[in-house]
Amino acid sequence: MNGKNKLWRLIVGAVLLALLASGCALFAGAPDEAATEAPAVDASPLVEHDSAASENKADEDTSGEVLEEPAVEESAEEPMEEAPAAAEDRDDSSVGAVESEEGFFDAEAGGLGGGPDMGGGVDEALPMATQAEMVPPDDQFSPLQAGEIDDNEDFGEYLQYRLDFEHFLGYPVSHVDVTERHIIQVTNQDGLPVLGAVVYVYAGQEFVVGLRTTATGRAYFFPRAYPNTTGVSSFDVSVEKGRASESITITRQNTDAVWPVTLNASSSGQQVQLDVLFLLDATGSMGDEIDQLKENILSISAQIEALPSSPDVRFGLVHYRDRGDAYVVRSTDFTSNINSFQRELRDVRAEGGGDSPESMNEALHVAVDEMNWRVEDTVSLCFLVADAPPHLDYTQDYDYGVEMMNAAELGIKIFPIGSRLDGEDAYQKQAEYILRQIAQFTDGNFIFLTYQDTPQSSGEPGTEYSVPEDSYSVEDLDALVVRLVQEELAALTGQQ
Repeated sequence: MNGKNKLWRLIVGAVLLALLASGCALFAGAPDEAATEAPAVDASPLVEHDSAASENKADEDTSGEVLEEPAVEESAEEPMEEAPAAAEDRDDSSVGAVESEEGFFDAEAGGLGGGPDMGGGVDEALPMATQAEMVPPDDQFSPLQAGEIDDNEDFGEYLQYRLDFEHFLGYPVSHVDVTERHIIQVTNQDGLPVLGAVVYVYAGQEFVVGLRTTATGRAYFFPRAYPNTTGVSSFDVSVEKGRASESITITRQNTDAVWPVTLNASSSGQQVQLDVLFLLDATGSMGDEIDQLKENILSISAQIEALPSSPDVRFGLVHYRDRGDAYVVRSTDFTSNINSFQRELRDVRAEGGGDSPESMNEALHVAVDEMNWRVEDTVSLCFLVADAPPHLDYTQDYDYGVEMMNAAELGIKIFPIGSRLDGEDAYQKQAEYILRQIAQFTDGNFIFLTYQDTPQSSGEPGTEYSVPEDSYSVEDLDALVVRLVQEELAALTGQQ
């Protein structure tokens, strides 16, 4: 009996020891109730939290590559009920998400961070330096390649191009005769260009045209472009800026002449006023490139905003489609708020169009005549992006030829950017001619995208335009446009 009791005690003791060991293990591994109970997430301040979250992301990863949202771990320190959509799950139409020092740029979300639509309040609250950094720098997106030519630089070659087009192709265009050119070059006593001087041209007592000098101090007068100059042998010209004025007489013995005028006028102030307008073809044929173009324009606007010369810059936007589409022309007037401009640009989508020509005539009218250009003492630049010519068969329509003449009267330089002209060859050649017409008449440069599938003999990307290979070099589109803007500003100080 004593032996059995001893054995029983041993068995009970072993069981108790096993249970005690199991209980200790369970107690050691049990979760802390305070640690596992995550606080409820308040959705209302989520937008305000995004900027801080973005700064944390920038501290963790500044590689500059396109980001994917990290997996969300369940923890007490970072509770989250709903994670933002990963980069690859966003709408394909968005420009994309690119990281910067302030966070990542989400073209669809409308600002910094990866959360839902942040709205205008958050965008406008950002300081200007942060707004400029929202745009991906060159190494974080794929810049388009482009070349450019100045048809006023080699005027004789341009006239030959026009002659060949009219004789051998003869497609419909607005005929504006520029075969006679007179350049009125206005400088002050220090030899610096005078911006915004008004050049009044008279044929006897009859007024012909009023032009405005650009940053180079030049105004181009093409007598044969105006109907009341036939048989006139000379023109009286009055140049005015403020209270200063000078008069000269232009004779027509030379069909390509420069007429210098020295005006008692001060040079531009330390902070130059700069108005930059982007005029975009937003029809369906631009669908393949519209997102890339928007990325490039976003980069251009940020780089202009950050120029060392610190111009007083405003940005405007006009985009157009065609009659019968959801809209014909939409515009956003000039703003000094770069973030507001970028938000409007991101909303542009390429749809509609149908046939090859588009409503460029009406769009140019809106861009030149209905936007709030400052004009006086302002460098005024318009970048027209298109891949098709305007409709020239619409009744009750505007005329791009008249609109480019109106632009010259306001001192607005137009820089057309020719995208790939898919479609019939007639429309390709017609569009090139018209875009170069607009650039040459307003003293702008003709910019054209280049492509790897049409290389030059030198191995660089080429083009199907009527531009000799040795007349241009290839560079990133955003760098090219910013360079042209810088040249305009530099001209004011005599550096061009």
